[in-house]
Amino acid sequence: MPLVQANNIDIFYEVQGDGEPLVLIPYLAADQACYAFQVADYAKHFTCFTVDPRGAGLSGKPDGTYTTELFADDIAEFMRAAGIPAAHVSGLSLGAATGMWLAAKYPSLVKSLSLHSAWNASDPYLRAVAEGWRTMARALDSVTDMVIQGIFPWCFTPELYAARPEYIDALADAALTHDASGVIGTIQAPTQITFGRHDMVTSTRFAGPLTEAIKDSELVVFEDCSHAPIYENVEEFNARTLAFLTRHSG
Repeated sequence: MPLVQANNIDIFYEVQGDGEPLVLIPYLAADQACYAFQVADYAKHFTCFTVDPRGAGLSGKPDGTYTTELFADDIAEFMRAAGIPAAHVSGLSLGAATGMWLAAKYPSLVKSLSLHSAWNASDPYLRAVAEGWRTMARALDSVTDMVIQGIFPWCFTPELYAARPEYIDALADAALTHDASGVIGTIQAPTQITFGRHDMVTSTRFAGPLTEAIKDSELVVFEDCSHAPIYENVEEFNARTLAFLTRHSG
């Protein structure tokens, strides 16, 4: 995996494919491998840059407060260090929260924006869920066990529930403090916003605030999915998202 120094940390990433740059930002505590089921299709049309975010995978894990705005600063500096003048940007969950900050703060870097299972600002329900994850991590003394037992049940429908332990760091503070409601109205990039119909954490209750604030946006709901359509309905997810990306390329 290539490595760059960006925003005072090491950032590891992989590159696959050919075409316009597409930066894929992972979800909470995941590394770049989380998009394994998307890259094969996306790389036929785009140069895919999959990134290990701060605190995950092989990237730096410094102490301090993690926020979605800080993650966006990391991605902006990563793009500059990797020689990417502008890219299509896609993220799921915490990756989507990062993407909206990136598009708002660094509009020249974002050609199009794909926000999957996103939320504009953490509400009391989402904060309660994330606090529960943090309490569980402390009680189990294992972030990996916390993710498997506490987070994965919320991310998959019962029929498609699966767990794959990986080394990760807890990033609950970033989810708890996320609030981009004051800046998402400035996003200029064409934006696709998607949800799983059965998602309870980042449910379609966030669809209105996001589509109303981001003017050039379109909404897709995956009827048979929960929080992770990237695994639950790979074929439809890839087809719908790739159609949006190719429509806004060139």
